[in-house]
Amino acid sequence: MTDENQPYTIVVGVSATSKSPTALHWATELAALRGGRVVAVRAWRPTSSQTASRVTPSPLGDSPADQEAQARAALEADVAEVLGADHGVEVRLVHGGKRGGLLRASASADLLVVDAPRRLDLTAMPGFAQRLVYAATCPVVVMPPSVSGASRSPVERAAGALGRGITDAAGRAPRPGLGHIQPPG
Repeated sequence: MTDENQPYTIVVGVSATSKSPTALHWATELAALRGGRVVAVRAWRPTSSQTASRVTPSPLGDSPADQEAQARAALEADVAEVLGADHGVEVRLVHGGKRGGLLRASASADLLVVDAPRRLDLTAMPGFAQRLVYAATCPVVVMPPSVSGASRSPVERAAGALGRGITDAAGRAPRPGLGHIQPPG
């Protein structure tokens, strides 16, 4: 928690994929009501220039400093896209993994806000939000997909249709022995 001399501080974890619009909007509205501030955070790690997935070198450079500048610019652009150019939100890139970065960034905050990881997002670690809640030193607000209005991915829609089809088929399938029961005689 912050001391009495610090304004009410809300740290928002900003996803590189979704840009966390619900979390950002909710946090800025709450900060305005509380006379506080919002810090938009994204975790970042430098990648090796020798990665197998990179066929050609990056035109902007492969040094960690260049990568960090690119990541910071991407975070700033994402926050501006969601909140507008005059958002007044502090933007902070933290070194390390998502969970550790958010925990360090929110250590002196009054509140941490994140969007719930997508259920079938293969990049999100299982139980990320739960592990974050149990390790945080401040209250955590997790915006569920039903609140954030996140649309279901094609994979999620296909999995739902498959599940409904399996359930329907199981309900209509004949039961061995049930069709041949003889009344007591």
